[in-house]
Amino acid sequence: MNDTTNHYHGAEIAVIGLAGRFPGAKNVDEYWENLKKGKETISFFTEEELRSEGTDEALLKNPRFVKAKGMLDDVDLFDADFFDYTPKEAAMMDPQFRLFHECVWTALEDAGYDPFEYKGKIGLYTGAGINT
Repeated sequence: MNDTTNHYHGAEIAVIGLAGRFPGAKNVDEYWENLKKGKETISFFTEEELRSEGTDEALLKNPRFVKAKGMLDDVDLFDADFFDYTPKEAAMMDPQFRLFHECVWTALEDAGYDPFEYKGKIGLYTGAGINT
């Protein structure tokens, strides 16, 4: 490793705010506690539950089909008005994009930054999983 490993164009970078939503965890602290405890947070479903949700019978019979999924809590609680969207715009928005808005705001709060007052640059780095 060289001297530039912890630098970006000569300026140091520090992670000072963090946010995330995970199956069984509404935030990073809950996620960390789940990891420390080895808590299983994936939801497992019976064939009856899957049938009631409209899962195709052929898929249920497929031995490779996994009857489990990571579920997020409170995905229906997006505050459209807070983010300056109409309820109709929010309803049409990809659910991951709504969660993205919430996580960005939480990360800014966690870092102690008010984007309406801070005059400097704020960089946000994000990632997401497949939405299936």
